[in-house]
Amino acid sequence: MEGATDRTGRDIVVVGASAGGVEALREVVRHLPENLGATIFVVLHLPPSGTSVLPQILRRVGRLKAVHAQDGERFERGCIYIAPPDQHMRFADGHVTLDRGPKENGHRPAVDPMFRSAAETFGGRVAGVVLSGVLDDGAAGLVAIKNRGGTTLVQSAGDAMYPTMPAAALEAIGEPDVTGTARELAEAIAGLAGRPPNGPRPTAVPNLPVETEPLIEVERGASEQPQRGGPSGFTCPECHGALWETQEGNLARFRCRTGHEFSPESLVAEQSDHVERALWAALRALEEKAAMLRRMSVRFTSRDLPRVSARFERKANGVLEEALAIRALLRDVERVDDVFEEAAGES
Repeated sequence: MEGATDRTGRDIVVVGASAGGVEALREVVRHLPENLGATIFVVLHLPPSGTSVLPQILRRVGRLKAVHAQDGERFERGCIYIAPPDQHMRFADGHVTLDRGPKENGHRPAVDPMFRSAAETFGGRVAGVVLSGVLDDGAAGLVAIKNRGGTTLVQSAGDAMYPTMPAAALEAIGEPDVTGTARELAEAIAGLAGRPPNGPRPTAVPNLPVETEPLIEVERGASEQPQRGGPSGFTCPECHGALWETQEGNLARFRCRTGHEFSPESLVAEQSDHVERALWAALRALEEKAAMLRRMSVRFTSRDLPRVSARFERKANGVLEEALAIRALLRDVERVDDVFEEAAGES
């Protein structure tokens, strides 16, 4: 285990994970003590319509109570609260809040909203943990935790099944307080929870859900009230509104008026998906057009109009050539996740 923590306790532990995160979470929870003096909150990237069985998995391997969080409930120590599918998890004065606010980094639940809310609400009482995953959700949130006096823990690349999320966190914050295997992170969490949680309190920053912030776009690239940062020249892959760019430390962030927010790697991934969807839509339109032209050709053949029929047949063949070109392009589209994964492996 690398890094060293201070002698201040942390009784609020927020954990973010994505691909490979179930395995990492199992290992962390397996080595946490039954009398843990902290509350653990977990965001694992899930499909919106999926069913999460993570509480049952964690209860089987560990000694702590694990449940899906419920909106407005007060939390207790020695318990693991897991964000349910399609809901962000945040905090307000001793209880959990859930909302279906705008996706961040293409996800809901996302790690960054929980990390930022924990930093704003609990300040130096927070320990932020980034486990296995792809892309870079959690990196900006971990910076917020560090800036508010919290402790930062990151799974080591060699131990993570998918190291790009931990790698992005390391790049964002520089040197974390703790870097180690999932088991070593569990030991660090237990050690932090055993100390008095007397870290610095948060400064007075309103903990408003992003969808309530007054960022109202009047026209592309302009707003009634100035948005943070400046126009990026890009559009939101989710709603196609203008994206504004801000700089948080050495991290760039992109945000539209409705609250969709992206880190650079997540934005590239969403743009890649958007391009692929557009190519499939173009392919469908071209193949339908070719089929209709062929039908017209047959129709004019039946009317004994061979020249007209041949003209429609030529047009259909030309459209099919365009469709074949798009099919070839789709076969060669390289998944951006694979590119980031390869980059993380080389770093």
